[in-house]
Amino acid sequence: MSDVDEIKIDLPPLSFEKCPESDGERNKRIEIEKLIADNPGGSIPLKALQELALGNFGLVNDDLRRVLWPQLAGVDVTNLERVPTLDELQSHPEFHQVLLDVNRSLKRFPPGIPYEQRIALQDQLTVLILRVIKKYPNLRYYQGYHDVAVTFLLVAGEEVAFAIMEQLSTTHFSECMQETMEATQRRLMFIWPIVLFEQPELFHFLQRSSVGTLFALPWYLTWFGHSLNSYKAVVRLYDYFLASPMYTPIFVTAAILLHRANVILQEDCDMASVHCLLSKLPDDLPFEDILVNSSKLYDKYNLTVIEKKVEELIQNEKEQHKLEEERRIKYRRSVSSKSNYNVSKWFLSVLTPKSVMMTTAVSIVVGICAYYYKNQYLAAGIS
Repeated sequence: MSDVDEIKIDLPPLSFEKCPESDGERNKRIEIEKLIADNPGGSIPLKALQELALGNFGLVNDDLRRVLWPQLAGVDVTNLERVPTLDELQSHPEFHQVLLDVNRSLKRFPPGIPYEQRIALQDQLTVLILRVIKKYPNLRYYQGYHDVAVTFLLVAGEEVAFAIMEQLSTTHFSECMQETMEATQRRLMFIWPIVLFEQPELFHFLQRSSVGTLFALPWYLTWFGHSLNSYKAVVRLYDYFLASPMYTPIFVTAAILLHRANVILQEDCDMASVHCLLSKLPDDLPFEDILVNSSKLYDKYNLTVIEKKVEELIQNEKEQHKLEEERRIKYRRSVSSKSNYNVSKWFLSVLTPKSVMMTTAVSIVVGICAYYYKNQYLAAGIS
């Protein structure tokens, strides 16, 4: 398991507040319901479905998501596997870690549900996760994976949620489920060229602050499911990500940074201040606007161009580190030489003829005493 300790943050309970349906949401819901009714088996053509998920309000509500998320993920709901019991999975090496994380995720369940239902959901979530990593031994569970799984569990139910997570784990999240987080950390660096191309001032500010990409790691690992306090915002983002190419969360991250540029640039330019600001997402982010901008950024910048720029940034960083190390070595040598020179200078200053004569006399006396006492001890039979 990858040790992503930064995921361990004490979050407020996820808000499941139900807001009245807006006119736009109502119109979108009616449009989707008609498409489901007009298509055999409720199966909407993929391109049309993707456009619905990407557009304003996404798929609107969980009743529609329950029908359409499996279609977006490419899951056949008529051919689902048998669900094993929790007892059948207890021998898995990751069992206790998964159980621990699931028990810590109580705030991501709807508030006020009966105790028995909550326990049942926790057991289902544990089984769901273990089924995936047991079926694919090459995939490694990471802390934060359960935040993704619980969202699909709440919307689609245990069997369909497993099928969706199986599909996503072998595609969208496969990079995150490697032995180490090295590939994921490198992927997060893709945000920098986008910010650089769009707003150089913001890019250079963030680079000077040395904030790195750690603030965005929970966003990428959990599709923002761990970092947002609104359930409605989480499932809206899941609509968008299910209908988008694999690396879209990178572009959403860049779009958020660009949206918050003015606030960021007013912050003190140091790592602690900037990381603290960025790691806490505001509750009032206009996600519909951010997602529109994210799509524009994806269409605007080729991944190959971005990757080439990342290589340049990595090389520049290596050269900078090399120069800094050389400066440190030069400084240490300078300090060491100066220190040795000062010691030598002091020693020569105290080494006067008078002090030499005194030192010699003391040494002779000590030697005579040592010789005398040694003979005394030997005479007495003491070795």
